[in-house]
Amino acid sequence: MMRRFSKPGWNVLGLMPAYAIMLLTLIIPIGIVVVVSFSTRGPYGGFDYVFSLASYKQLLFNDGWTGEIEFNPQYLIIVGRTLLLSSLTTILCLILSFPVAYFIALQRPSIKVALVYLVTLPFWVSMIVRVYSWIIILGNDGVLEKTLRSLHLIDDMGSLLSGNTAMLIGLVYSYIPLMILPVFASIEKLDHNLLEASHDLYGSRWTTLRRIILPLSAPGMIAGSILVFVPTLGAVLEPTLLGGGKQMMMGNLIQMQFGGARNWPLGAAIAMVLMVAVMIFLILQGLRSMRIEALEQSR
Repeated sequence: MMRRFSKPGWNVLGLMPAYAIMLLTLIIPIGIVVVVSFSTRGPYGGFDYVFSLASYKQLLFNDGWTGEIEFNPQYLIIVGRTLLLSSLTTILCLILSFPVAYFIALQRPSIKVALVYLVTLPFWVSMIVRVYSWIIILGNDGVLEKTLRSLHLIDDMGSLLSGNTAMLIGLVYSYIPLMILPVFASIEKLDHNLLEASHDLYGSRWTTLRRIILPLSAPGMIAGSILVFVPTLGAVLEPTLLGGGKQMMMGNLIQMQFGGARNWPLGAAIAMVLMVAVMIFLILQGLRSMRIEALEQSR
C-alpha cells in the first residue's frame, strides 16, 4: 500500500484538492481582476468587455480641455503616501517590537505564555473597534488632550485626526503584533552560549547585540517586516476613520472606485498595480534570502 501512494501519480492526485482551492480562490479571482482592469467603463458604472488601456492611462494622465494629454500626479501622490506610511509603519513596528520580543523571550515559560497571549489578545477584538478607539483618544477634547490638560502641559491641543500622523499611529497599533510574534520566535531560538561567549571575550552589550543577536534574529525581523509591510499597503480602515477620508491610501482609493465612483476598471487597475508592487517586493526579498543562504553555505 505504501508503494502505491509513493508513485508520482498518487502524489499529484493527493494535491488536487489544494490545486482546486488555489484555482477557485486565487487564480480565477486574480484573472477576473486582470480582465476588468483592461475593460471599458460602462455608461452607468460597472464595465463592458471591450479591451482598453484607458484605466492604466488614467493613473498617470488626463485628457485636457482641448483634447491633449496632461500629466496628472494625483494617483502617484497617493501611491507615494502609501509606500511612505507603509515603510514608516514597518520601521516603527520593528523598533518597538524588538525590545518587547526580547523581554518576552527571557521570561520563564509560564510568564512567556501569558505575555504571548497578551500580544495576541487584540486579534480577539474587531479591527473596526480597535481603530475607532483611537478616534476617542486623538480626537478633539479626547483622552490625550484631557490628560495633557490635567497635567497643565497644554491649554488647547485640538484634534490630531485627519492627518498622516493619526494614520501612522493607527497602522502601527494595528499591525505591531504581527511583528512581535516572528521576532520573538527568532530570538527564542538563540543559543545563549553564544551570548555568554561574547561576554567572556569582553564584548560589550552593544557589540553582542550588533554581532550576535541582530544577525541571528534577522529571519524573524524579515518575516515580521513582510507581514507588516504587505497588509499596510492595502489598509482601508485607518485612512477612512483616522484620516477622515482626506488623506487617502491605495486601499480606500480602490474601495472608492468600486463603490461610489463606480469605475470598476480603474479600481481593478489600481489593484493590479498594488499586487505587482507586492510581488516585486516579495521576489526581491526572496532572491536576497537565497543569496544570503548561498553565501552561508559556501563558507
